[in-house]
Amino acid sequence: MRWMSLNEVREKYLSFFETKGHLRLPSYSLVPQNDNSLLLINSGMAPMKKFFTGEEEPPRRRVTTCQKCIRTPDIDRVGITARHGTFFEMLGNFSFGDYFKVEAITWAWEFLTEWMEIPAELLYPSIFENDEEAFEIWTKKIGVPAERVIRMGREDNFWEHGSGPCGPCSEIYFDRGIKYGCGKPDCKPGCDCDRFMEIWNNVFSQFNNDGNGNYTELVQKNIDTGMGLERLACVLQGVNNLFEVDTVRNILDTVCSYAGKKYGENDKNDISIRVVTDHIRGASFMISDGILPSNEGRGYVLRRILRRAARHGRLLGIDRAFLADLCDVMIDQNAGAYPELEERREYIKKVIAMEEERFNAKIDSGLSILNKLIADTKAEGGNVLPAAGVFELHDAFGFPIDITREIAADAGLDVDEEGFTALMNEQRARARAARANIGGWSESSKSYLADLPKTAFCGYTGTEGEGKVLCLISGEDKLDMVTDGDFTLVLDTTPFYGEGGGQVGDSGVISNANFTAQVLDTKKTDGIYLHLCRAVSGTLKIGDTVCAKVDADRRAAIARNHTTCHLLQAALRRVLGTHVEQAGSYVDADRVRFDFTHFAAVTPDELKTIEELVNGEILRGEAVITTETDIESAKKAGAMALFGEKYGSTVRMVKAGEFSTELCGGTHLDNTAKAGLFKIVSESSVAAGVRRIEGTTGLGILAELNAKDDILVAAAKELKATSVNDLVRRIGALQAEIKEAKRELDSANEKLSAAKLDGILANKKQVGGIYLIAAELDMKPNAVRALCDKIKAEHSDCVALFAAVSEGKLNFAAACGPDAVKAGAHAGNLCKQVSLICGGNGGGRPDSAMSGGKDLSKVKEALAEAENILSGMLK
Repeated sequence: MRWMSLNEVREKYLSFFETKGHLRLPSYSLVPQNDNSLLLINSGMAPMKKFFTGEEEPPRRRVTTCQKCIRTPDIDRVGITARHGTFFEMLGNFSFGDYFKVEAITWAWEFLTEWMEIPAELLYPSIFENDEEAFEIWTKKIGVPAERVIRMGREDNFWEHGSGPCGPCSEIYFDRGIKYGCGKPDCKPGCDCDRFMEIWNNVFSQFNNDGNGNYTELVQKNIDTGMGLERLACVLQGVNNLFEVDTVRNILDTVCSYAGKKYGENDKNDISIRVVTDHIRGASFMISDGILPSNEGRGYVLRRILRRAARHGRLLGIDRAFLADLCDVMIDQNAGAYPELEERREYIKKVIAMEEERFNAKIDSGLSILNKLIADTKAEGGNVLPAAGVFELHDAFGFPIDITREIAADAGLDVDEEGFTALMNEQRARARAARANIGGWSESSKSYLADLPKTAFCGYTGTEGEGKVLCLISGEDKLDMVTDGDFTLVLDTTPFYGEGGGQVGDSGVISNANFTAQVLDTKKTDGIYLHLCRAVSGTLKIGDTVCAKVDADRRAAIARNHTTCHLLQAALRRVLGTHVEQAGSYVDADRVRFDFTHFAAVTPDELKTIEELVNGEILRGEAVITTETDIESAKKAGAMALFGEKYGSTVRMVKAGEFSTELCGGTHLDNTAKAGLFKIVSESSVAAGVRRIEGTTGLGILAELNAKDDILVAAAKELKATSVNDLVRRIGALQAEIKEAKRELDSANEKLSAAKLDGILANKKQVGGIYLIAAELDMKPNAVRALCDKIKAEHSDCVALFAAVSEGKLNFAAACGPDAVKAGAHAGNLCKQVSLICGGNGGGRPDSAMSGGKDLSKVKEALAEAENILSGMLK
């Protein structure tokens, strides 16, 4: 058995199974596709469920993968033990109705003993207690002595999850040696001690469980192999846990260098080192797969692990933002197997840096609130932090409950997690209620659709078609006929596009000789198109045939905006960089709205360049060609896919000249020229790291021009210009008038200051060898500043300090003549100290300064103290 790096082990496993006729697939995204049962992919077989159930056809009957996985149920234990981690890689070889037990067991043994060179005497197979077929293969075909094949019960060696496919397992254990054992004479695989480590698990999916404990043989038997990559690397590298495996250890050592700590010297430090090491791995992969920090769902998982890592960095004494730098090390270790990490390096680092910065900005104030909550709880004799306070920390300060729980535990307190969960659920329920029944479709009515076939969509080639009425729903009721009011209609075939992919649904008319209805909107769910209608006249019955006619002008306007949306994304990537990814879109007849990943406001020059690029493609009149192809061919053609989206075996590829190629199921123009022109209307921020551009095309441009003309006409009227064309001249004339009025005002203020100066100077006080003038004046700040400058210029041994109260605001102005400065007077320090008395702050140069105050009631006190302050300055 020789030492191998983790990256070498991964490559050898995948290569081995390629020699056995397996198709090597890249890891699926951590974001489950069309699977609401999972928040994040947590096993090698999870993305392939539908291949096992037969719902989808696999690309080949034999497949091998190394799958990225995230598991968070034990997140509180990560770091506390060296066994737990949120991120891991799962090696797998899968058979979908092809080979079965003989091949699976034979190849497992061959790989471990020959390719990994693990001595056979250190390996122990286990089988389900009644699986005689597996026992025969291990003992007779492989040649493992019968006493070394361990029989285990249903709890350990039979895989099932409710009803559905299930079957026995056969695991392979590695003997780490007596020193890891418990010392018991019956110690063997399955023992709770650390001696025997499971490194391979073959699941033989051969039965179907009807849910009542009745098992029947499956016609198509499957193999699902799972093996933790880090576990196998532990064996080959002779280390104790995943944190000591080479690629992970390199990250861990970098954390230690940042913190100036040595791993293994202090248990508390080791916990924090492991937390940071693990969490940067999971966070980087999650961001690479399109997940952004948020307060919901998988985005919240990401936020939790990033903020937990940031806090443990602080506990280690790392006094700067460091996670983005650590991300570089993580990517360097993994980019060979996951090239998307390198492609998105800067994007990943930016997301991490922004989240760490946001957390650091709130952590001190949040800790202050938490410490007070802890103190109050203890003072009241409690031992559980109240849910309301914990929820406020989460909601207002972004404190994941994990952090609150850890800090509370350090203080000897628990957290009211049940109450916190209830408050979180209430918040989510309010959000769901706000989103409910959008478009007039009731979720509870979906049961009426259960037995309906998927709607055939004929709208790509035209805006009219004939369809048969399959279902009529009004409110919560399924109807046989409709005569009036609003209702939902399902046809077998329709040209109406159902809202999806960011494109709004079509509207129009559905009619026959006996009935007419307006189609107000079109939705779709599970392939069934829902026409939201309003009856106009007549009667419509189930089984009737109708003519479905889309509003063609509105459809054309939507297509203009949708095709231009594709051009916009291509332009953004050319101008801003390839880190730009679609984060959301919306196109209707009036506008295009495109959300994208970018971390700064798009500058006016950049917006101008983007707009020019899009309009250049429009004016070139490039053909827009839509073709149906397979996903691999589309990717080879350079098609942009939506970040993390799952596509079927056949996809629609929309190609606009050589400028833009995207996968899209929407309706489009056939030539870019038909968009007319494109105009960006606004650019804004919608979330951390996500920007939004809104624009319009076609007749929308005319509407924008008309709106701007209306503004110009209104402005001309308000400024009393003879016409819009006279606006520039009129504005220039007004600016000249304002300039002259300001000159006259400044002259009047100067005269006023001069008039007041004699009276002010009469009240000067001698302080040491210089003079102090301190007074409260009812003047504008600019006039007071001018007065200070005059005193400074004409009286070199004077210090002037004035409090100007104007429109309820307090400002201090101070000036020191040259001789006063030489004597030690400092206008900036004088302003600062009198402002502090009034609850303000400020300062400035030795000869001139301004500052502010808040408490007007203390102005006299501040001016009276000026003499003592000045006296303390003098040499």
